[in-house]
Amino acid sequence: MGCQTCGDAASPEHHECQRCYTPLGQPAVTPGLPTYSVRGIGLAARIAVGATAVLYLVAALAPQLAGLVLARQARDDGDTDLLVGAAVVEALLALPMLAAYLTAAVLVIIWTWRARKNIEAFPGALPSLAAGWAIAGWLVPFANFVMPARVMANVARASLWRRFTPDLVYVWWAAWLVFIVGERLVSRLGGQAYDKLPEIPFTDAGYQAYIDYYRDSLLRNAVPAVACVVAAVALIVLVRRISTMQEARIARAMPAWPVAAPGWPAPPVLGAPVPGEPAPTALPPTTTVSPQGAPAAGGTIGA
Repeated sequence: MGCQTCGDAASPEHHECQRCYTPLGQPAVTPGLPTYSVRGIGLAARIAVGATAVLYLVAALAPQLAGLVLARQARDDGDTDLLVGAAVVEALLALPMLAAYLTAAVLVIIWTWRARKNIEAFPGALPSLAAGWAIAGWLVPFANFVMPARVMANVARASLWRRFTPDLVYVWWAAWLVFIVGERLVSRLGGQAYDKLPEIPFTDAGYQAYIDYYRDSLLRNAVPAVACVVAAVALIVLVRRISTMQEARIARAMPAWPVAAPGWPAPPVLGAPVPGEPAPTALPPTTTVSPQGAPAAGGTIGA
């Protein structure tokens, strides 16, 4: 007997497939339960997550580099107006990053909910949380530190045929926590350091304070920036792998029209001669003629 999910030979000694853990005799997808496509939404989510990571790197590091260069130039030229340039660059870069972040968040939540609903139709899968946590887990305070990771771990185990949570889930969630906590901490420290700067630097020491501020900010922002990249790459890989495996499993359960194997005789064509039997006698063509009715008074068209 072959497993209908992965195709491996299943031994009657076991109650389930030893590769994909589908119970013996069960189909790849339980009939009557709905499934959802995750290929298109998964691709859109991966693109949005990648764009967010790139834009965050630019928004977190470019203003600090620009501020460092402009602060040195302002000290050399004695022009305090140059110090405003870094703030302008930061404001311009923050808008597209915020738009990409919100788009990625919506797409990832939709993808997670669909992937979580799909495993309910997979025999052998063991959903541990309600599908609603795929959405609420990101929105409920304090729960959003745990629930998204638990939902993703459940989906990954059921989709990738694992008994234990894949290591990539831990890498993604650890990097994500470092990012969100580190970004808030860096923002608070940066605000406190900026408040200590002189409003208008009149001396070299005042300009040097701005130079030190942007140099320290660049080092501080590097930590959440690296964590953001690691989390984004791990999530992109997870979404791609899970989407591929779920789509393949759903496709195996779809009915397909039978196709003749190579070397098999083609099915007979209606009306074609069959070998070993006399050819059918051609029948004379017939035409259908409407019966003529008796002519009515006043012509052939009945009044």
